[in-house]
Amino acid sequence: MNSIEVILLNFSEIRRRSIKLWNGIPNEHLHWKPDEEALSIIEMIRHVLEAEHLFHKIIQNRGNLGDYKSPWEHLEYSDLKNELEFAEKHRTDFLNMIRELKETDLENIRIERSEVGQSKILGDYLNRIAYHEAVHTGQMLDYLRTAGIERPQVWD
Repeated sequence: MNSIEVILLNFSEIRRRSIKLWNGIPNEHLHWKPDEEALSIIEMIRHVLEAEHLFHKIIQNRGNLGDYKSPWEHLEYSDLKNELEFAEKHRTDFLNMIRELKETDLENIRIERSEVGQSKILGDYLNRIAYHEAVHTGQMLDYLRTAGIERPQVWD
């Protein structure tokens, strides 16, 4: 297995576990949040899906977002099924971009984000994207514990 395949496997496993977790949340709890300043459950799910698209655009532009407009900008929150269906095309495009990379791209392409003082090689940046979703999966597990909602077993 080469580095690109490992990265794709990691993205696949993280998303599989996220979806397993999200599917275990009853619809009546999608707007629950631990406090007024926090994201609700459905907002956090949207954040994870939308952020992946944002990160994809950052990679395509090597760091410069320019006049980025989110496809989610005017989309109303609904339910998990609709959120996942809307994100599917963007997810496919993102994974296809990774599939088209060469091993050398992981070391030779730099993502320069001067607005946040970040300069990373692409391999590092891709792993940070995966970490972002994994962190929110852990955060969501804590949400469910705090709300007294049964937590799906994601450690299979």
